[in-house]
Amino acid sequence: MKEKHEWEQRYEKEELPWDSGRPASCLTELIGAWPKFDGKALEVGCGTGTNSVWLAGQGLHVTGMDIAAGAVRLARQRAAENGVECRFIESDFLNDPLEDSAFAFLFDRGCFHGMDEERRALFARRAAACLERGGLWFSLIGNADQPAHGDGPPRLSAGQICAAVEPFFEILRLESFLLDSKRPAPPRFWQCLMRVRK
Repeated sequence: MKEKHEWEQRYEKEELPWDSGRPASCLTELIGAWPKFDGKALEVGCGTGTNSVWLAGQGLHVTGMDIAAGAVRLARQRAAENGVECRFIESDFLNDPLEDSAFAFLFDRGCFHGMDEERRALFARRAAACLERGGLWFSLIGNADQPAHGDGPPRLSAGQICAAVEPFFEILRLESFLLDSKRPAPPRFWQCLMRVRK
């Protein structure tokens, strides 16, 4: 897992190959299929705020969190340009206390998969702790169970995902898909939808 200073450097140099400038299509499909609701949502690793801003536009009360100050600055700018209310904070999800809790929905696009086994278990425990009863976590995770072409994001097997999350979450959906990407050959990912065990 990259440390804070490494993420800061990526944002300073604008080395953001994962940032398509569009919300993740599987996220828009998931939320688009739900009845409208105005619950609280948390995006961990919000980056430039694309997904958080889109979620806020759907009526959710969104907090976006990122370890990099440069990411938070860009996310706030994106929200202002789009005329939506979002709260963005510079924070380390694994180590910093959460000022707010009882979220209905948690989203991460590629945070969970960049951690070792111990940190994945901690991430799942913290995700469960900040969700209300029946709350959902939707995670986009690099897929290690299918062939990869060239370099790409970290990847996990279905077994590794289950081992980390199942003590705290019921897996509702674990599906392979091609991630929206600026790359000519989009990477293969998992979309994992989970409900907290409370």
